[in-house]
Amino acid sequence: MKKILFKCFKRTVDIISSLVLLIIFSPIMLITMIFIKLGSPGPIFFKQKRVGKNNQEFWMYKFRSMYTGDNDKRLRENHPELWKKYKEGGWKLPMNEDPRITPIGKKIRSLTIDEFPQLINVLKGDMSLIGPRAYREEELQEQELKYPKTKPYIQIIRSAKPGITGVWQTSGRNDISFEQRAKMDAEYIKNESFIKEIKIIFKTPMSMLSRW
Repeated sequence: MKKILFKCFKRTVDIISSLVLLIIFSPIMLITMIFIKLGSPGPIFFKQKRVGKNNQEFWMYKFRSMYTGDNDKRLRENHPELWKKYKEGGWKLPMNEDPRITPIGKKIRSLTIDEFPQLINVLKGDMSLIGPRAYREEELQEQELKYPKTKPYIQIIRSAKPGITGVWQTSGRNDISFEQRAKMDAEYIKNESFIKEIKIIFKTPMSMLSRW
């Protein structure tokens, strides 16, 4: 019964919060859309398949922060040293080293504005405000091969709805390995509670402001 009440509470908070935040951020989102369109050719929004609850893939939305085309292929073929660093760094590159990101994209990423469209995913029910990171399928497969000890953590992560923010994003630690992230996410999922949700909700704005 407690678990059912928690799920109902979480979904209610997701719906109300995503609606309110979309309204509050609408002026910023409108300005961002104009700058993206003027900054480089291509669509305003970017969508990519991510692993959702119980392994059900969904389209996750973001503001486009990269040039159009197959950026991963260009990075792999034109910058093999950066591609290696990208893969070894948990599918991440320092923003100032990533040639795929547009000048406008660097700015909106540094302010986390690129993630605002994920509120639509929350409203649709694909994601939650709080949860594990929304991973790509190939990323999870590669990381599991690279770090076999994370297999039980990944199985737990696959069972849950991913979130915009979460326990490790608000931990105050900038450089967290995949193993650490997976363990923190799995422990959060296994020990979900009202108090933990509220703590993460209140810590998220400070975590965002620390990047500004």
